[in-house]
Amino acid sequence: MRKFSSKRRVIHSAEQMFDLVADVERYPEFVPLCHALKIRQRTPGPDGTEIVIADMTVSFKLVREAFTSRVTLDRPNLKIMVEYLKGPFSNLENRWSFEPRSETACDVGFFLSYEFKSRMLAMLMGTMFDTAFQRFAAAFEKRADAIYGQGSAASKPSSPG
Repeated sequence: MRKFSSKRRVIHSAEQMFDLVADVERYPEFVPLCHALKIRQRTPGPDGTEIVIADMTVSFKLVREAFTSRVTLDRPNLKIMVEYLKGPFSNLENRWSFEPRSETACDVGFFLSYEFKSRMLAMLMGTMFDTAFQRFAAAFEKRADAIYGQGSAASKPSSPG
């Protein structure tokens, strides 16, 4: 199973970054490989959460795959959990966390693990997926700069601990 994680300090509030990642309908505008995204269902959950069922189509050159996931938007705890439901993966898990560091800065945590069902698809898309997922966090940060304005300092990976 392939895994990727990062933690980046960004010069935007935790709430702003949560809202940006939670706005899944906009992903085709800026997320690497995301060709289309369709919301199937939105359901308010307990304790201020919201459950979104979405179909995402990813494409690279001649390869196009669609998958369905359940996205839990946990606004009170500033966390987003993506669970795989259907598609070309045998496993897909994605988690986001947004830790406030000040009124205008936060640490954005991103974790992803995935495995394709098909060895052939893994060979076709594996390396390209790895590269794209490494650019995921930066794509959201760039989008935040475009929407909310650039922060007063450049973002940087946060130190461990």
